[in-house]
Amino acid sequence: MSAALAARPATEADLPALLLMMRSFCTEDRIPFDAARVETAAAALIDDDAHGTILLLGDAADAGYLVLTRNFSLEQGGVYVLLDELFVAEHARGHGIGAAALALAARQARDWGAARLRLEVHHHNPRAKALYTRAGFRDDHRDMLTLDLASTA
Repeated sequence: MSAALAARPATEADLPALLLMMRSFCTEDRIPFDAARVETAAAALIDDDAHGTILLLGDAADAGYLVLTRNFSLEQGGVYVLLDELFVAEHARGHGIGAAALALAARQARDWGAARLRLEVHHHNPRAKALYTRAGFRDDHRDMLTLDLASTA
């Protein structure tokens, strides 16, 4: 793998291929995949980058994708970026794309003026956690809790 990772913002034309990768990501990470909800959210990021970006990885844009969102937290010192999803396609694994994508995410976060770059990783994914800790992320030893506002109205 070269020093620089080829990456470009996803476009509306990329949505079908992107959604296939997103389905693979969710399947591997044991996350329920709601195609309509994911497509709506991905299209919103593609149409308006005020909340973040989706970057396609690799020269052919088929090596994977990276989703970064902009956030704000007092604890995090103001603006921080959430690395919402990082997926490297099976055919592209083992070539340093994950590490290069993390470096790309850190550069983008700095460009956005973020104080921190955060992510979440499932306990059942030690390979991903090892990648993140090698890149300098630390385990905050917290549990992420979620309230589905659509179902509790």
